[in-house]
Amino acid sequence: MKQKKEKAFDKEWKKATLANNFIFYKVMRHHQDACKQLLEMLLKIKIRKMEMHNEETIDLDHDKKGIRLDVFVKEARRMHDIELQVVNTKELPKRARYYAGLMALDSLKDGEPYKNLRDSHVIFICMKDVFKTGLPVYTFENICQENGKTKLNDRDFKHFFIAPTCAKIIEDKELKAFFELLVSNKSGSTYTSTLKKYVDDAKQNMQWRHQYMTYLRQRNYDLEEGRQKGRNEKAIEDALVLVKEFNISPEEAAKKMNASIEKVKELAVEFNQ
Repeated sequence: MKQKKEKAFDKEWKKATLANNFIFYKVMRHHQDACKQLLEMLLKIKIRKMEMHNEETIDLDHDKKGIRLDVFVKEARRMHDIELQVVNTKELPKRARYYAGLMALDSLKDGEPYKNLRDSHVIFICMKDVFKTGLPVYTFENICQENGKTKLNDRDFKHFFIAPTCAKIIEDKELKAFFELLVSNKSGSTYTSTLKKYVDDAKQNMQWRHQYMTYLRQRNYDLEEGRQKGRNEKAIEDALVLVKEFNISPEEAAKKMNASIEKVKELAVEFNQ
């Protein structure tokens, strides 16, 4: 079974495209030219000088928020945090808020006035429409709820680009080619040809391959641990039914359902109080 999973992991790595969030992170993190051009196309801005601000840290032990694959970029007056989101995890709006908060904290040194805060742009490139209204792009900023037009003007923006929709209907040819690359892995421009080369180079990097394999193993372990926890909880519930409905002792019920004797006894006592 273990060998079969390892083969599946290896196959996943070999088939990975730019639409793989790990590969996307590596390409954008290590090729500043690619990241710069993408930001310029997405936000319709011109970037004179930028720097990759955050150190490359991939938490393969999975902290409470899971692995982070976002790229944090700083300019003189703007900050950008960009990430590819393959699965709709239902918590992107809150994560966007979290990323914006981290950038704001990073933007000011102790004692600096708030007016020195840089413009903040959190960008999610999504493979599914997380808001389900059919728009290719969703851009959010803080606006007064009472009149619907007065802006807070805190210069805090969140952008969600829906790749499949953008690939179909946006007019910008260069940007359209980028989203087509994500959706179908087909190159339609000089920029996307360069990105494909960067992807191929990334997949030849043995250190990155090792990181990805470790990540997949950890993810698989976490999933199996979650399934086992679910099975254990179901066994305890079934054992308690035997105790309550059929007057079977907690010890015997736990053995029949392959459940934790200690836990069944504990819950059975609570039930009888």
